[in-house]
Amino acid sequence: MGIFSRRQTATAEQPAAAGPERFAAGAATAAATLDPALRALTGHWTIDRPHSRIGFSVRHAMVTTVRGAFTDYDSRLYFDGDRPSESRADLVIRVASVDTGVEQRDAHLVGKDFFDARRHPEMTFRSTSTVQESAESFRMTGDLTIRDTTRPVELQLDYLGSVVDPFGYERAGFDGTTTIDRRDWGLVYNQRLDAGGSMVSEKVRLQFDISAIRST
Repeated sequence: MGIFSRRQTATAEQPAAAGPERFAAGAATAAATLDPALRALTGHWTIDRPHSRIGFSVRHAMVTTVRGAFTDYDSRLYFDGDRPSESRADLVIRVASVDTGVEQRDAHLVGKDFFDARRHPEMTFRSTSTVQESAESFRMTGDLTIRDTTRPVELQLDYLGSVVDPFGYERAGFDGTTTIDRRDWGLVYNQRLDAGGSMVSEKVRLQFDISAIRST
């Protein structure tokens, strides 16, 4: 669930604590300022796909950005408003659902050069820990698996609010982001440019625009 951290700045008279002391102080402050509305969100949720986006962006030819998204996935979310550390998320994404708006490019992405969807049809994210960093900001660490390679990633998440929609569904919104090096998951294909640099950047920004619906 969502993040973009908001950290307090230490004053000259009282410098920021280092290491575990700083972490403990931040966690205590966050717990003390927990939005009461968050406590009411405790429970199980699923991502509403028509109103959400699990996407990515990558630099192309060093001069522009290509954006895409995965449209077919399953989700299981649990949010604990009293103990955010107990919150967790599981995503199973079918890589053949990638959509960048260009059919030829999508076919290349699902082929052997990139996701190799025939041999590795799914990629997964499973959270391992959640830390509250401010009243509405969280850091979620988890294992991201692509092409049978699993590596840890950290998501920065922001809670955007909650509402009961006109159809009676309770919704909660989160924004999440992280940046990975695709080579760490074996996605190494590239073409070099005559002027230097590469056709597709190794750094990929992952973006989670989540509208979650309460399931229990």
